[in-house]
Amino acid sequence: MSPETDRADIAIVGAGAAGLMAAIWAGRRASELGRPLRIVALDGARTLGAKILVAGGGRCNVTHHAVTPDAYAGSSRNAIKKVLRRFDVPETVTFFRELGVKLKREDTGKLFPTTDSARTVLNALLGAVRDAGAQVRHPRRVESIRAHEPGDADGDGYTIGGAWGELHARRLILATGGMALPRSGSDGKGYAFVRELGHTVTPHVFPALVPLVVQDGHFIRELSGVTLPARVELRSGTGKRLLSFTNSTLCTHFGLSGPSVMDLSRYWTAARHDDPGAHVVIAWLPDAEPETLDRALQSLGQRGVVRWLSEQLPARLAEALAHEAGVEAQTIGHALTREQRKNLVQFLTACPVPLAGDRGFTHAETTAGGVPLAEIDLATMTSRVRPDLHLCGELCDVDGRIGGFNFQWAWASGYIAGRSAAEA
Repeated sequence: MSPETDRADIAIVGAGAAGLMAAIWAGRRASELGRPLRIVALDGARTLGAKILVAGGGRCNVTHHAVTPDAYAGSSRNAIKKVLRRFDVPETVTFFRELGVKLKREDTGKLFPTTDSARTVLNALLGAVRDAGAQVRHPRRVESIRAHEPGDADGDGYTIGGAWGELHARRLILATGGMALPRSGSDGKGYAFVRELGHTVTPHVFPALVPLVVQDGHFIRELSGVTLPARVELRSGTGKRLLSFTNSTLCTHFGLSGPSVMDLSRYWTAARHDDPGAHVVIAWLPDAEPETLDRALQSLGQRGVVRWLSEQLPARLAEALAHEAGVEAQTIGHALTREQRKNLVQFLTACPVPLAGDRGFTHAETTAGGVPLAEIDLATMTSRVRPDLHLCGELCDVDGRIGGFNFQWAWASGYIAGRSAAEA
């Protein structure tokens, strides 16, 4: 393919959730204003929307029924709130319904398409881009972005380049994503672009919503496949409780996964940047108090300890916890020593988990860190450094919990960026 040279009024780099949303609303707003703008979105992936297609186990968890700033980390929650309220959950539901995608709420609060197919969501978005008069071109990997200087022969704006050629655009929306799931095209290139254009990026950029690796030899790694509701708790090096998440928890051959662990992961990594002693403990019986468990163990009498535990926990986990506490498999209640009871209660309510790290960006659902929202005019998602530049999506220093929160950020920030780019 010979290199091409083209022009656009608005160029969008990245055609994931935020980029597609920006393209749709830039086109719609241009039509409302009677402005015939040329809008081109570029994406380096051969298959568009990879993150959309794999989200929610291939069903695409479009959003959550109760999205609040408390579900997010990174930049200040007040700043995040300013963006989320511009395009909230009811507007998201209406938007997709008008595209022919009806959403259903599940017991977890997550909203999925009634088709249970992520392809439904992606096809609807791509159709809306076409209907809005915008174009998506792929694979068009962007390798360089040059901001035009006053008096530049190419006029105002930017030259976006790659092996495919160049695109000159008067206004630019960066929706490149972060570094999570790199096979989708999110390789962190966007951070280099924003730095070159005068922005900063947080000192730490790291995986979020990612499974955690437990040290080799720990009993958890022998329990692969065991899943149960548990409370996963982050504590400081001094033992102070910092935060916790109670949800489904999965033991794996490498360590821990499941919603509780993935929600906690970014906070564990962030805490260790300032406190190397920060650590994680698990309450395998999240609703039980230590004193209550101790009394229950004292009253077992002739009942077997492991058998009693297996009535409340998966049998393999019950046996492993008893073994770690120094309790033989056939031990009956009245034979327990005070030390054994103390150990067992400790393992049931605050089991120490020696973590070795996480599974990295390859297995992460989103990225923590990015461009601070303080560098963006949140009313328009316009750069405070360059007035003809907009930023949205995962590139920003915003990451949400598991359950559709990151998609809601993408829809809201992309909506604002697209509309304001067309208005400008």
